[in-house]
Amino acid sequence: METRRIGIVMNGVTGRMGTNQHLARSITAIIKQGGVRVSPDLTLMPDPILTGRNANKLKALADQYGQEALGKPFKFSTDVAGVLAGKEGDYEVFFDASGTLQRAGFLEMACESSMIKAVYCEKPTATVSKEAVRLAKMVESAGKKNGVVQDKLWLSSFRKIAMLKELGFFGDILSVKGDFGYWVFTGMDQDQPAQRPSWNYREEDGGGMMIDMFCHWEYVISNLFGPIKSLVAYGNTDIPERRAEDGKPYKATADDSAYAMFLLEDGTMCQFNSSWCTRVRRDDLLTVHVDGTKGSAVAGLREVVTQSAANTPKPVWNPDIVQPIEFYDGWETVPNNIDYDNAFKIQWELFLRHVALDEPFRWSLMEGAKGVQLAELGMKSWKERKWVDVEPLA
Repeated sequence: METRRIGIVMNGVTGRMGTNQHLARSITAIIKQGGVRVSPDLTLMPDPILTGRNANKLKALADQYGQEALGKPFKFSTDVAGVLAGKEGDYEVFFDASGTLQRAGFLEMACESSMIKAVYCEKPTATVSKEAVRLAKMVESAGKKNGVVQDKLWLSSFRKIAMLKELGFFGDILSVKGDFGYWVFTGMDQDQPAQRPSWNYREEDGGGMMIDMFCHWEYVISNLFGPIKSLVAYGNTDIPERRAEDGKPYKATADDSAYAMFLLEDGTMCQFNSSWCTRVRRDDLLTVHVDGTKGSAVAGLREVVTQSAANTPKPVWNPDIVQPIEFYDGWETVPNNIDYDNAFKIQWELFLRHVALDEPFRWSLMEGAKGVQLAELGMKSWKERKWVDVEPLA
């Protein structure tokens, strides 16, 4: 059997998402499982080098996950330009999980590198759609294969929703209601430290609920339910002051809650509430409720429950008596008939196959730009207090 090495420059993985989802649960996990076996004769094996600004953090990650995967540390470097110039060996994939405002500079460096053959990065790719489109066209013009992380498509729950839709369970889909978020501590109260980075709440640093989550809602909605025709949105900075990692209070300038109605081209209405200032009383941190003429489903991050037309109870409005129907009892859980892998890892394996075997990979940087466009239109709708249309990207 041939084992084909794929060198990957992993930039900015010292952050929470980069460490947990991309380094630990994706690349390290792929190496530990013996690579991506694409045929009885061929396995693709990632070979990462970690790059970033903080040598101590990089060394700690390289030691921990390299020992876990290989029994020896991964390579690391604070000289991104030097790595892209080939000073540390040959690497054909550049992956970026740095801050949104730094992404353009790193993608430009990757495009100038003759060593790099493919570019993969986190979302959002930019904070405005014009820049997101520019980056996508730049990478395409440089002849690089490319992709953007759209992880929620491979959550077990959304895969089950896609399966139910394919089976015709819903009949005609009437509406979709998404509820996302949880309480993110401000850091201002004793023994309640913030559990998300402070830059997420500063607009000047690329933070904000719309630019963060509308990028997700675009690809979730368009892939599961259909293209978005128009939207109306409202956002707010609910909590004006938080405490940063250095212990100092700072002014929150980004929206920490956002509410939107997305009208699809077929007339279906999708409503999504997103908030870092809500206390959870629902099945999961994200729930998506799909109503159809023949049945309904509610998806969390992993599980899905359904209620068919035949099993729908007949409520009667009477607020003067205790509700006689136990509504939760009328739902059935969709079984897990297969083992569902980590969503980020699944997309990484697909991208590696795309790089090595030229297999189709449609989640490109231009697809990622659509999410940035939706966030930008959400901000426009909020500021101008009106419905706005979603036009095709140039």
